[in-house]
Amino acid sequence: MHQSRLSNIIIDCQTDDIDAAARFWAAAIGRVAETGADPSEPYRALEGSPQEMKILVQAVQHESRVHLDIETDDVEAEASRLERLGARRVAKVKTWWVMQAPTGQRFCVVRPQRADFAQNANAWPDPGDRTS
Repeated sequence: MHQSRLSNIIIDCQTDDIDAAARFWAAAIGRVAETGADPSEPYRALEGSPQEMKILVQAVQHESRVHLDIETDDVEAEASRLERLGARRVAKVKTWWVMQAPTGQRFCVVRPQRADFAQNANAWPDPGDRTS
């Protein structure tokens, strides 16, 4: 058995100024843009309350879009579960999988991102698990 849940919304921005993009999106949705981030990192957090979903702004080379992250305690098991639902693996990046839904949207399967993951994630039986 493994667990997973929707974790992050990532606003992919085709930009050379990720800080400006983060300031825009923070003002647009009523959050605070992360300050003091490593300038070489492509991500900026848009800070909200701890119980809210994480929203990140990411500098990308591809077309601007929004994508979702699904966090899990077993990346391989979750990617396999999603494949059984019709998704396909697109690329392995560091410790996560970029996947594509049957309807074309890209999303990522990542390790746990939020502190309350274990208490609030969905539990999924793995193939071969026997339930009484």
